[in-house]
Amino acid sequence: MIQTTNPEVKTHITHRLSRIEGQLRGVKKMIAEDRDCRDIVQQLIAIRAAIQSASLNFVQDVAQDCLIDLNNQSNPETQRELMADLIQMLGKFS
Repeated sequence: MIQTTNPEVKTHITHRLSRIEGQLRGVKKMIAEDRDCRDIVQQLIAIRAAIQSASLNFVQDVAQDCLIDLNNQSNPETQRELMADLIQMLGKFS
């Protein structure tokens, strides 16, 4: 299993997701108020970029945690499987 127990990583991603959640609520309000479509699209593009950035940062933080944790594991096969999973996840960001 790949997970992070680092409280700083959890706090950081939670705060970023809260900001993104606020942006989403703002877009819903813009739609309800019949705001200009260009403004709405611009905000949706910003939300997409924020999600992508948050996702990449989270995976990088988890990868660092796992790499540090891998040094404490004695099973090389488990290490290879975790690294393969992390590489696969990072590949999905392109």
